[in-house]
Amino acid sequence: MQSMAGLARRAGGAVVAAALLLPAGAQAQAQNGLSNLFGGIFSGSNPAPAQPTPGPNGAPTGALPWSGEDGASGHPLMTAAAIREAAGNFNNCVAAMWPDAARRGVTQENFQRFTAGLSPDLRIMDLMDSQPEFTKSIWDYLDILVNDNRLAKGREVLAKYKAQFDATEKATGVDRTIIASIWGIESNYSTQMGDRSVLQSTATLACIGRRQAYFKDEFLSALEILNRGDLRPEQLRGSWAGAFGPTQFMPTAFKRFAVDGDGDGRRDVVDNPTDLIASTANNLKKDGWQPGQTWGYEVVVPQGFNYMLADRAKAMPIAQWEKLGLKRPNNQPFPQPAEKAYLLAPAGAQGPGFLMLQNYRVIMKYNPAEAYALAIGHFADRLRGGQPFVQPWPRQERELSRTERLEMQQLLAQRGFYKGTPDGQFGGMTREALRNFQASIGAPADGFASSDVLDRLRGR
Repeated sequence: MQSMAGLARRAGGAVVAAALLLPAGAQAQAQNGLSNLFGGIFSGSNPAPAQPTPGPNGAPTGALPWSGEDGASGHPLMTAAAIREAAGNFNNCVAAMWPDAARRGVTQENFQRFTAGLSPDLRIMDLMDSQPEFTKSIWDYLDILVNDNRLAKGREVLAKYKAQFDATEKATGVDRTIIASIWGIESNYSTQMGDRSVLQSTATLACIGRRQAYFKDEFLSALEILNRGDLRPEQLRGSWAGAFGPTQFMPTAFKRFAVDGDGDGRRDVVDNPTDLIASTANNLKKDGWQPGQTWGYEVVVPQGFNYMLADRAKAMPIAQWEKLGLKRPNNQPFPQPAEKAYLLAPAGAQGPGFLMLQNYRVIMKYNPAEAYALAIGHFADRLRGGQPFVQPWPRQERELSRTERLEMQQLLAQRGFYKGTPDGQFGGMTREALRNFQASIGAPADGFASSDVLDRLRGR
């Protein structure tokens, strides 16, 4: 099971499910960083809670203090002693970044103004290394994200900002429903964007912990944003890893993709819907969005199918998948059989399959979690009047605990299938090991981590 809080594009510290299926290494580096997604998503359709008032150092008042314990990752920079030592040197660390900021055009006056009074938010160290024992399944995740209330709000947003969506769609070719989906899923339409100071969070992570080089760039980029005047300090608030705004840009992603949609001289992706819509679309366009194309299709996978073919690296024309017996529910035709697609089976042979196209890969660049990208695509389809997925999920299956996931990796390693270091987090390497084990015992090699597979590994 892979944590969505893997310091990828959106960093909210929540863990999703084994079915999130991040590709190997994706949790360590995606473009923007994992958002505050789960600040309100797990509350379903309930109204957003009031945001806590920030304290004098930028952290929300009432926020939990740092545990004072070693981080779960075991990284030497995440020991309690290393964290305390780095925290004691925080002011010197921030001051030492002035030459780098100057090279980026930040004035000395602004550097001093924006860094004055900064102090480390050590609670972030616990969030950075969080490894919860229990998680949600992909079907629970989709149930929470794609619900009637959120869809109704999405349709209101599409109608309210029709002119902005019209202009952006014409300029970029990016489907408006995809932008509206990202907006809805990332922040529940601007109601849940995170309440931490981006400057404080990125400064903390630039000086303390195991990703300092990465977050130094984010901190300096945040200073550039403020120095240029695109946003005010009070607008630059978000997740513990620095993602901010309704569609959760990291500072470096803002620099690459943010645009001034209404020509007022500022790129305000927080409070200006025109800039927000145009910037999110520009991000997707620059990442390779194919205008006029969909993201993928739900498909029925035949009995006895070779699930070793369900691999991102094994794309082939849809016509070839049809020859292998894959069909759309209700025998709907594929509009473009020559398009290349790969098969995703997030719940294994017991659940629905999906043929994923280029635009799905683009959504994956926005956030490298397969369940996230699936939710975005499905949400967009529903906004256009599409129906829920036809095939049932294996809701009788329970999610393995972290202890069980760790045991599964250890047993796979003992049998020679898993070559990594067991950590309880499932990525591409674990999935491949599971497939090879399943194939060795004559079971469908779908890579789905079920309790039955764990029992077979135990020899039961």
